[in-house]
Amino acid sequence: MDILLVASAFNSLSQRLYAELSDLGHRVDVVLASQGDDPVRAAVREFRPELIVAPMLRTALPEDVWQEHTCLIVHPGPPGDRGPSSLDWAIAGQAAQWGVTVLQAEAAMDAGAVWAAEPFPVPAVGKSDLYRNEASDAAVTAVLTAVRRYAGGAYRPRPQTDGPVKAVWRDFFRQGRRRIDWEQDDTETVLGKLRGADSQPGVLDELLGREVFLHGGHPEDRLRGRPGTLLAHRAGAVCRATRDGAVWIPELRPRKNSGDPAPFRRPAVSVLAAFSGDDTAKLPEAAVPLELPPDRRTWTDIRYRQHGDVGFLAFSFPGGAMSTDQCRRLLVAYEDALTRPTRVLVLGGTRDFFSNGIHLNVIEAAPDPAEESWANLNAMDDLVEAVLRTTDRLVVAALAGNAAAGGAMLALAADQVWCRTGAVLNPHYRRMGLYGSEFWTYSLPRRVGPEQAQRLTGEALPVSAASAARLGLVDRLVTATPGRFTAEVERLAAGLAAVPDLDRRITAKAAARAADERRRPLGDHRQAELDRMHAVFFDPGAPYHALRSAFVRKTPSGSARPLTAPAAGTRGDLRGDVR
Repeated sequence: MDILLVASAFNSLSQRLYAELSDLGHRVDVVLASQGDDPVRAAVREFRPELIVAPMLRTALPEDVWQEHTCLIVHPGPPGDRGPSSLDWAIAGQAAQWGVTVLQAEAAMDAGAVWAAEPFPVPAVGKSDLYRNEASDAAVTAVLTAVRRYAGGAYRPRPQTDGPVKAVWRDFFRQGRRRIDWEQDDTETVLGKLRGADSQPGVLDELLGREVFLHGGHPEDRLRGRPGTLLAHRAGAVCRATRDGAVWIPELRPRKNSGDPAPFRRPAVSVLAAFSGDDTAKLPEAAVPLELPPDRRTWTDIRYRQHGDVGFLAFSFPGGAMSTDQCRRLLVAYEDALTRPTRVLVLGGTRDFFSNGIHLNVIEAAPDPAEESWANLNAMDDLVEAVLRTTDRLVVAALAGNAAAGGAMLALAADQVWCRTGAVLNPHYRRMGLYGSEFWTYSLPRRVGPEQAQRLTGEALPVSAASAARLGLVDRLVTATPGRFTAEVERLAAGLAAVPDLDRRITAKAAARAADERRRPLGDHRQAELDRMHAVFFDPGAPYHALRSAFVRKTPSGSARPLTAPAAGTRGDLRGDVR
């Protein structure tokens, strides 16, 4: 069918539905409702869809659109649940199970007839993690079911007034409900509030006399202090005392009226430093070993563990973005992992994003964004090059979640890419106005061929895990729930380490790398890519700067049709030498 996706943002769920519906042979287009009703009406007139699906809407569809077309709304709540903050209420109420409902649009919010519904468990994770994983899996299942039912023509959606479904309206979840009482709330209560707002909108609070939003929360088992006080810092995060313990807060977002010229999320220490200068430096650093004892309950963004001949280097950065500092610390950890006696090394987090490449928020907040872009990219290149030059063991990239741009190329630097079936890959840079680096001109064509590499980077479309496997971007699809992904990867990695011909594979890998180096050195690829990127970073008029700022500050940029060519230039402008 011809299906139009209408969304407030082309977010992870919208991208996944675009990719998976396209895989099934549907012709899919996307329009952003965030730019008003007129672009939606124009897209409907132009595309003339047989079905409209709204994966994520912050505003209502135009009445004339839903009256004249079948419009399916994806609501992140079970049948009968109504209101704009469904997941927030589920987390606040400590629901063990929640659901996704696909319902037909009508005048009353979330009151339309039900086309499909799918339950999902609610683990103790942040709202954004829950949304991109358990909720996304359920939403895709429900949408594909609803589309199949609509296409069949015989199914009649079930009115919510029928049967045992009870309508429950839940109001917008306001900051008053999120506010932390540091003197009275225990650690688990604080964590629940932080997790319920980890990405948006954050928890409004006060630090060092300034109003900030707190983003993310993790428990700390040893540090203690007067409730509300800052105790320590680690890897850009700060530790804050609760009534009966402490929590780690990785990111802060200054309130727009705080006087900070960069009112968007970034590492907590950098935000506090902008407020207080040297005061933040007085906080002690709570260092921890790379290989933490299993009984520790604390936070760090990089960890190492080893099971027999397999090493696991886990990393998890908020939003999947990797700053200069994060790239450098991960490289140090990677080099340390190479000193361990393993035959297989697995890279990747236990849940959610693998990596989305350079950290645009940190870059936007830097005194000189061009210089920070350059430093961040070179740090990312150093990390990717270290993976590419590893020839004494097999390296596996385990993608529990999405990967994009340089993060996708970090994965492709590994010998094998294992990907959870719910992940989405964006192996391109074009939509940020960039040519790209991270050795993509080497890694991408060696997996998919030069022509396919040009298509992927030129069209700049999201790729489902299944399509990535068909193209050769992914070597193994891991069919596992988000909570079971790590255990399944451990089982598969143990099997890989035990194969009889592993030594032969490692020897063949080293020989292939040497042959490739003779044909064209990695340094040649790197320099050619960096020459193109340097020209963009240090050109004040390059579209990258406006696109980056709009992305970070969440302001409209470009067309309301996100699948059309971005303002970065023509495909020829960004086409590279992928010999």
